[in-house]
Amino acid sequence: MTERPPLPPFTAASAARKVQAAEDAWNTRDPHKVSLAYSEDSVWRNRDTFLTGRAAIVEFLTAKWARERAYALRKDLWAFDGNRIAVRFQYECQDADGQWWRSYGNELWEFDERGLMTRREASINDVRIEEHERRIHGSRGEEPLPVQ
Repeated sequence: MTERPPLPPFTAASAARKVQAAEDAWNTRDPHKVSLAYSEDSVWRNRDTFLTGRAAIVEFLTAKWARERAYALRKDLWAFDGNRIAVRFQYECQDADGQWWRSYGNELWEFDERGLMTRREASINDVRIEEHERRIHGSRGEEPLPVQ
C-alpha cells in the first residue's frame, strides 16, 4: 500500500505541507505525477465536471493544460480538521488566442488513511486580465497569495 505523507489526522504544519506539495505538483503540469496524489477511485467535482478515478483525472488534466498555457498556481491553506483540508487558490494562464486569465477558487479535500485524496471539490471563477496585470509567475518563492 502506497502512502503519501503527511498523513491524517492533520496538524496546522502537516496540512500546510500537504497544500504546498499539491501546489508544487500541479505547477509541474504533469498529469501522471499529479494523479498519484489521488486514490484509484478518487471522486472530483471541478466546476461543472464530475470525474471518478485516476485515469479520468489524467485525461482531465491533460486537456486542461493543453488549453491553459503558461499555467502558474498558488494554493493556501484555509482550514483543516481530521482528514479534511480546505484550500483557497489562484492561478493564471493564457488561452490559445493569447488572452490571459486569473482563476480564483476554493477546494475541499478529503483523504484516506494513506494520505491519498479520495475527494476533491473545486469551485472556480475566471477573470480576464491583461498581461501587465499578471502577478503569478512560475513556482512559488515565499510570497503569500495576494488577497483580492
